[in-house]
Amino acid sequence: MSALGLRGKSLLALLLACALALLPAALLAWQGINTVREHFGLAYARNHTLLSLQRLLAPVMRELVLAQRMAGSTLTLEWLRDPADPAKRHRFFQEAEGYLRDFADHSYFVVDGTPAYYYNAAGQPTLETPHYRLRREEAKDAWFFSTMEDPSPYDIQVDLNWKLGLTKVWFNVQVRDGDRKLGMVGTGLDLTTFLDRFLEGDGPGVTPVIFDREGNIVAHRDRERIAFKSMSAEEASRRSVLSLLDPGPGREALQKAISDAATAPGETVTLFGRQNGAKSVVALTYLPELRWYVLTAVELNVANLIGSQWLVPAVSSLAAVIALLVLGFGYAVDRLVLTPLRRLQQTAQAMAAGRYDVKLPQQGSDEIGELSRAFGIMAEKVRSHTAELEMRVQERTQALEEANRRIIATHKTIDDSIDYASLIQRAILPDRQLVQSLGSRHFVIWKPRDIVGGDFYVFRADGQNCLLGVVDCAGHGVPGALMTMLARAAIDHAISEAGPRDPAEILARTDATMRSMLQNAELPRAPATNMDAGLAYVDRQEGVLYFAGARMSLYASRGDEVEEYKGGRRSLGERRVGQYANTTVPLAGRTFYFVTDGLLDQSGGEHGFSFGNRRLMDLLRKVGGLPLDAQSRAIGQALVDYQGSQPQRDDITILSFKFE
Repeated sequence: MSALGLRGKSLLALLLACALALLPAALLAWQGINTVREHFGLAYARNHTLLSLQRLLAPVMRELVLAQRMAGSTLTLEWLRDPADPAKRHRFFQEAEGYLRDFADHSYFVVDGTPAYYYNAAGQPTLETPHYRLRREEAKDAWFFSTMEDPSPYDIQVDLNWKLGLTKVWFNVQVRDGDRKLGMVGTGLDLTTFLDRFLEGDGPGVTPVIFDREGNIVAHRDRERIAFKSMSAEEASRRSVLSLLDPGPGREALQKAISDAATAPGETVTLFGRQNGAKSVVALTYLPELRWYVLTAVELNVANLIGSQWLVPAVSSLAAVIALLVLGFGYAVDRLVLTPLRRLQQTAQAMAAGRYDVKLPQQGSDEIGELSRAFGIMAEKVRSHTAELEMRVQERTQALEEANRRIIATHKTIDDSIDYASLIQRAILPDRQLVQSLGSRHFVIWKPRDIVGGDFYVFRADGQNCLLGVVDCAGHGVPGALMTMLARAAIDHAISEAGPRDPAEILARTDATMRSMLQNAELPRAPATNMDAGLAYVDRQEGVLYFAGARMSLYASRGDEVEEYKGGRRSLGERRVGQYANTTVPLAGRTFYFVTDGLLDQSGGEHGFSFGNRRLMDLLRKVGGLPLDAQSRAIGQALVDYQGSQPQRDDITILSFKFE
């Protein structure tokens, strides 16, 4: 036995197990069961289809005949020939009370030639006035006009009536006076009751279906498969009867069976197909009276077609045989394979714990013996390499610790530099001047994305008047902060040359100054050096404000009304020179806001969309009636709530001011 080796022993045990498993007999038995199941499935599907036909035909034909009798009534014809006559209408509704009691749904509807829609139901006062008037251009009323244009005297539809809040199977019968179509009468069956009557009592794997001549499913246990006439073509194809079977030959066979059934009403046509990859039997028949098909699909692997009495002893015997096979095979594998491997495993675990002096299992002549010898050679090499690796690891650890100390020192130097840059940037912001000049008539929200940022705001007093504004430089972090230094110097230079009273001229001069400073700079890969800006000069004597912007708007709020004054279309420093003009805005009763695009572009909310201009306008309307300090808190909280867990994408600055 030992000469066979480990592989031979395993193969021998496996061959013995396969021989005892009697696989050929099991395969033949399974094929026989499948043949019997298919035979019973065909018979069951055929009988179930005929039974469903009888279930459906009796109550539906009863409702249809009652509706046709109501349509042909003398009083119905008299009234619909002259729908404006109140006496004829009253006599019709008196007679209709009898039909109301006879209809299974205890309700009916009438559409006269105007066309006005009347509806009455049991338990409600009888109404002789229309609920509403149908219109051809309304999609929800298309059912009426399409039925009236159909040469057939009646139609049966499944419809979701939003006005009445009902989902019903409707019986629509034309009222005809010879060749003249006077209107329509009909009734409905509640869809829930309909399904309960015709689809109840089916076992697992049995699916009865009703569909029309176009293949649209009219009744199905799953309401999501029922097709409505108002659906799109794509949705209708998804709810077609062909969709019950998987694509392939089964659908082609079903299409042919539908044609065959139409030529032989009352006869049952059967075929095989696949549902969700499993083989199924389908039987269908055609009802010419209703222009409907009744179909039954039986999933052979799910439906309970064969009694299970004989399965219990067979399965028990098979389980006993398999158990004996497993026990015998397990004993053989444990004795011949697992026990030697377990001893080798224990030796390997001892070596893994650092004990290299343990003895290896006794080496045999099979594969396990060869593995033991190879393992001994490996253990010796591991023993020699371990000492060498420990020395190398110690050297590398010391080098990494030294590198880590240098990185920490460098990182601290960078952090200190950025913190110092933040202090410098804070120093150029005119917070103290704003507080001294405006006090509670202003607020500022300044939130750089990083410690330093590319946004800053401007204030220059001019007697009782002043110049205010916000600048958004391209970039953020350190590059943006450096751009703010250049931009602040350029704006100060422009104000000193043009004076504070002309915001448009200040923007134009700032643009020229920035271009002159950067045109000779050797900048790698042409980084963005443009900036958005908005400036406003407040003339309190005249009671007006002069505004000019470079891709930045000025928002003015009068409580629940917010106006947006747009700036120029180009930023400062763009490739093409922009044109900037002053806009005159009255001061009285208005609160003004400059907002950088960091707020507008901030993502958040349930779907992660940007905050956007429309949401900003709604927010300003909401807080417009509050004092400025309360507005500042409300806007800040709204930004925090909207942002949620999303990271801040850009620097955010809001400057608001108000003059009485």
